Amino acid sequence: MTPKKKGHKSSKQVTIKDLARQLGTTPSTVSRALRDQSGVGEKMRERVKALARQQNYRPNAVAAGLRKGNSHTIGVIVPRVNRDFFSGVIAGIEEVAYESRYSVIICQTHDRLDKERQYVETLLSARVDGILVSLGLETDNYDHFEKVISSGIPLIFFDRVPDEMNVNRILVDDYQGSLQVVQQMIRAGYQRIAHFAGPDYLNVYRDRKQGYLAALQKNNIPVDEDLVISNDLTIEAGRRSMQELLAKGIMPDALFSASDYSALGALLFMQEQGYRIPQDFGVAGFSNEKFTSYIKPPLTTVDQHSKEMGKYCMNLFLQEVKGEGGAPGRIMLNPEVLIRESTLRKTDEK
Repeated sequence: MTPKKKGHKSSKQVTIKDLARQLGTTPSTVSRALRDQSGVGEKMRERVKALARQQNYRPNAVAAGLRKGNSHTIGVIVPRVNRDFFSGVIAGIEEVAYESRYSVIICQTHDRLDKERQYVETLLSARVDGILVSLGLETDNYDHFEKVISSGIPLIFFDRVPDEMNVNRILVDDYQGSLQVVQQMIRAGYQRIAHFAGPDYLNVYRDRKQGYLAALQKNNIPVDEDLVISNDLTIEAGRRSMQELLAKGIMPDALFSASDYSALGALLFMQEQGYRIPQDFGVAGFSNEKFTSYIKPPLTTVDQHSKEMGKYCMNLFLQEVKGEGGAPGRIMLNPEVLIRESTLRKTDEK
């Protein structure tokens, strides 16, 4: 073990992120001001340089090398491209990107943290001008994104976003969407509504569960912890979780799932067991995957306006590039609840 030298004081190197936080602006604006690029007002440029001198800021040589020039390319990291929601977001991003003469590199993590880390490194090495991200199911820390922020390029999260990071985030109001769906199910006569949930450390699943719980509370329905089950929200998980409930003698009269896929698995299993949907058992999901309108009966769900979200992401990136971004914030889109036959229970049916 090497002993510490006496009299030497270690100090944390000041980053672009630190300067941006103190100035109430974005790291990309600070980066452009330091490099005398266009799109930054003279007053802001002077403030940035004055603070940089005061804080003894020194640019990261590696990051500076990566950022030499403009690639006119943007990186997009998503958990899965075969989900209609994410393909819709990508379509919105690409539409605006094409109009603005940007190319798009798409990276699919399959919800794995190690792949997410690897793609961040890959995109930085590719000298992309910005990165748009939706977190994977395994992502419960965000250290790999600090390097993106320190590099000075725009970093924008959508849908699954980190609560702890001071970055731009675009999401739909998952809480309200869930609240409205469960309220409708209660009005249709369902009382014992189960919930298939995702991990609480991801905002979307936490908010969807809170919306479910709030709907029960508003209608004076006690929460039964046995009816709240966390799984990976796949078709197989929905089928398996429903089977396990029935095997334990726990019989809900409806299900609200945080995902259309696990809702589908539960619906198919219950139909195989002879239950009528929605007369004997109601089912609702979330995301408005394309299959939800084609199955029998069509599935009640929540549309997240994915293409609109993608356009917001790309336009926000373009604002940051032009120096019009301002301080990082959150954009909240309104969901659209689609009530379909899977929860339209005829309570007077004999």
